[in-house]
Amino acid sequence: MPPVPPAAAVRAARPRRPLLRGVLRRAGVLLLVGGLLGGCSAAPARDAAERDVRAAVAAWAQRPPDRLAGIPLEGWAYEVGAVRRDGDRATAEARLDYRLAGYDTAPAGSVREVRLGRSGGRWRVTGEGPGPGAPQQLWDQGPVSAARGAHALVLGTGRDAGELSGIAAEADRAVAAAGAAWPRPWAGRVVVLVPGSTQGMAALLGRPAADYAGMAAVTTGSTGAAAGPADRIVVNPAGYAELSAAGRGVVLAHEATHVATRTATSARTPLWLSEGFADWAAYRAGATAPAGAAPALGRAVRRGELPAELPRNEAFAFGGDPEVLARAYEGAWLACRLIAQRWGEEALVGLYERAGREPLPGALEGVLGLDEAELTRAWQEALRREAAGVRPG
Repeated sequence: MPPVPPAAAVRAARPRRPLLRGVLRRAGVLLLVGGLLGGCSAAPARDAAERDVRAAVAAWAQRPPDRLAGIPLEGWAYEVGAVRRDGDRATAEARLDYRLAGYDTAPAGSVREVRLGRSGGRWRVTGEGPGPGAPQQLWDQGPVSAARGAHALVLGTGRDAGELSGIAAEADRAVAAAGAAWPRPWAGRVVVLVPGSTQGMAALLGRPAADYAGMAAVTTGSTGAAAGPADRIVVNPAGYAELSAAGRGVVLAHEATHVATRTATSARTPLWLSEGFADWAAYRAGATAPAGAAPALGRAVRRGELPAELPRNEAFAFGGDPEVLARAYEGAWLACRLIAQRWGEEALVGLYERAGREPLPGALEGVLGLDEAELTRAWQEALRREAAGVRPG
């Protein structure tokens, strides 16, 4: 693996997750039992057994599982929907609602399935896990340990304390790099999840493990939202372990930049700009040359395969051709690097902001004073110079 491979090692994934709100505070824990999963305001009449099942879930939910003892949780609540009973066994569909204290500005939600059994005339919870089709939570994979940095909370399962502390220190440096590149208000802190394997990472994200082969980390979060659960940077321990110290720093700085820029990012933002900006921020403080960080694109240009256009969104697709993916990330970084060098860093930041609010042609004209064709020609010329070993002015 190249020493600092942005295309192979980093990716941003931003799935939206369902959220809910608790209404009853008891023993410091929000507890909501009742209501339907679909949010209906009127609950149907329930027989005594169903009421007993719901009461058992309520009693059990007064404190989080022991495997979460080290996590700064608040607002832990289950909203119970449908209840299915089969003799002395029952299953309750529920939404879990919780916050990480000091990080989440709104509840993080998860669809769960609570299993119960009846013995001696009493219902008791016997287990709990993801609802049908829902991704796992980190604690589904085993006891969770925590490490804190000045600006980072790292949660892991199946990892030793020294490893988590090292990631917390690196995440602190990543937050500083992201803040230096993005001079706009943001939370200035990150949450990092470290599962035990690539398969564990995929289970947290609800995608096949093959999608994350060779990657070191991804970021989750809802783009454009002003308030919500803190973005989670999810580390692939296998990919992360293969990187050099410099490579790990670039990966986490890239992902921290996605966290910093999330509220300015929208469906309008082209991926070459969002991914290129994240790589530019990660490399910004170093002296990384394209020969080291953009080898695939450099080889292609020297073969006479100059890209005809800036990378399209589909070139960044999960599970795509690795060579196409590498060239897309490398080309995106070099485009943002060119803008910062020729028009200035503030112009690059301004272009990012405007491209999230309006079509790209207007943003380019308003900030750089040129159209996409002109930017593409400038980028192509820069690629030729870089491939020839000449730094563009």
